[in-house]
Amino acid sequence: MAEFIFWLCLLLPFYAWLGYPLLLTLVGPLFPRHTPPPLPPQRVSVVVAAHNEARNIENKLRNLLEQDCPLASLQIVVASDGSSDQTVALARTFDDPRILVLDLPRMGKNRVLNAAVEHCSGDILVFTDADVHWVEGTFAALLAPFADPEVGGTVGNMTIPVAGKGLSLGESLYRHYEAWLRRVESRTGCTVSADGALQALRRELYQPIPDRVNDDFFINTCAPVAHKRVVYVDQARVLDYGVDEAERQFSRRQRVTVGGLISLAARRELLNPLRHGLYAIALISHKLVRRLAPVLLVPLLLANLWLLDGHGFYRLTLAAQLLGYAIAVVGLLDKGHRLPKPFRLAAFVLVTLAGMSVGLWQFLRGHSYNQWNPDQTR
Repeated sequence: MAEFIFWLCLLLPFYAWLGYPLLLTLVGPLFPRHTPPPLPPQRVSVVVAAHNEARNIENKLRNLLEQDCPLASLQIVVASDGSSDQTVALARTFDDPRILVLDLPRMGKNRVLNAAVEHCSGDILVFTDADVHWVEGTFAALLAPFADPEVGGTVGNMTIPVAGKGLSLGESLYRHYEAWLRRVESRTGCTVSADGALQALRRELYQPIPDRVNDDFFINTCAPVAHKRVVYVDQARVLDYGVDEAERQFSRRQRVTVGGLISLAARRELLNPLRHGLYAIALISHKLVRRLAPVLLVPLLLANLWLLDGHGFYRLTLAAQLLGYAIAVVGLLDKGHRLPKPFRLAAFVLVTLAGMSVGLWQFLRGHSYNQWNPDQTR
């Protein structure tokens, strides 16, 4: 029994984090490549949800207005979620008929997005955050796949160009890993992940976002529910900043895990392979098994201890586990960032796994996060 527990707890995390993307990489060439024709000018509405974004909103609006993309019409809807600073006033200083500013009461990001979409006039909705910068050409790249009528949504690439000295080093590498995973998922027609900083959806596919779910995931699943594809666009890029502090990384992963599991429950129909095929398998692998995998590390360690009297292999695996945890703890204690990068990478992995484990426990207890505060994710 100890051996069964050991191998189960070892292989499931391995599959979730490495085996699954490697499998998609191998089968990707078997799927046809989609090359859509040129996209005619579209009617586009960009939604920017904002809460106390006075330091970012002006730069964000300039960034959007400077994008060189031929459109039939452009509408930018700034939806303030009960901002108590100058967000609304600064957004209204732009004398541009394409910008609509909604000064809404505090009601949470999901409801604010729903209210904003009701004011949208575009055929394609684009969602972005106030604190990220779009690189040149992002708008056109994000919209291009919509020339294919089978494409219901697109997602972009969030990068951290300059990592900090702390845990953001691991976060930057994690972004590269996610970009690889989204590329191979998109190649097989099963993109299941998105960042709210850059995603687009056909207006007719939009469904009101329920409370408590992760807005980016729910929006991204509106297309698969209608049996439309979501395309990952590597050339559509936004620049972000990493988080160096362990406490904030832990809090972010905890909140994302709770919201992610609630979101999966809300979209449980997509987990049926008989109806949604490979997309359902991708969703189970990427969004469910991965979130359950961290809690298997404790029984993995205990089973390894139980098997110490057996084959010498188990002594090596125990030594590897203990060494990994020790490097991570030392990396967390290295506040001056004097140790080599592997210590910070191990610390990032440990904080991420711990946050996911606590998030799973909170989900099982029925806990959720109703209010949205962007500072908690920065």
